Amino acid sequence: MCGRFTITHPNEALAALFDALPGNDLPPVPRYNVCPTQAVAVVTAEAGQRRLRAMRWGFLPAWYKTPTDGPLIINARSDTIATKPAFKAAVRERRCLIPASGFYEWTEGAGKARLPWYITRADGAPMAFAGVWQMWEREGQALATCAIVSTEAGPDMARLHHREPVTVAPQDWPLWLGEAGTGAAVLMQPQPQGHFAMHRVDPKVNSNRAEGADLIAPPVA
Repeated sequence: MCGRFTITHPNEALAALFDALPGNDLPPVPRYNVCPTQAVAVVTAEAGQRRLRAMRWGFLPAWYKTPTDGPLIINARSDTIATKPAFKAAVRERRCLIPASGFYEWTEGAGKARLPWYITRADGAPMAFAGVWQMWEREGQALATCAIVSTEAGPDMARLHHREPVTVAPQDWPLWLGEAGTGAAVLMQPQPQGHFAMHRVDPKVNSNRAEGADLIAPPVA
C-alpha cells in the first residue's frame, strides 16, 4: 500500500537520473506530503524516448464518465493487475516509474490513534515505484493518470503493514518500462530485509493539508 509519499529531489536531477526528457508542467518540488489526485512526476518510455511528465495520481479506467465516477484507484495489486479489467491493458502496454524520496505508512496506537511512519531506502537513494498509466478522455477533457503497483510486504515493511509499494532497482528500469523486452512481472516482488529504513514522524502529517520538511523529522522526545 502507498497512500502518501514525498519527492524532494529536483526535477532536473530526476530527469538526469532517469535519462528522461522533462516536461514543462512538472509539479514544483520539494513536496513532503504528496496526496492522491495531485499531479506527480512520472517516467514513461514512448516512441523510443523516456519522458518525465506530470500525471494525476489516481488511475481513471476508460469507462469512468467523470473523474469521480467510481472509487479512487491509487494502487494496483501485483497479484491481480494482469486480470483486472482496469489494469490488464495498462500493465502490458503502459508501465511507468514514479520517482519518490520516501513514503508514509500508519500503525494503530492507543485508542485507535493513527501513528505515522516515514520510510526511505536504507541507502538514501531515490525510489522508483512501479506504476501503470492511462490517458482518460471524455467530452473534450483529457487526463494522464497513474497508479502505484503494490505487493505483499517484505520483512522490513511487514512490521508496519501487510503491503508495500513495488520499488524497481535502476538496473531493472528498462525492463519495467518495456525497453528490454518482456518478463517485467518478475519485478513485482517485495524487497529483502535491510532495504528500507523507517522512523516515526509527527501525527500532523495525518492531515493532507500539511506540508514542510518537518513532516519527515523524527518526533522530539
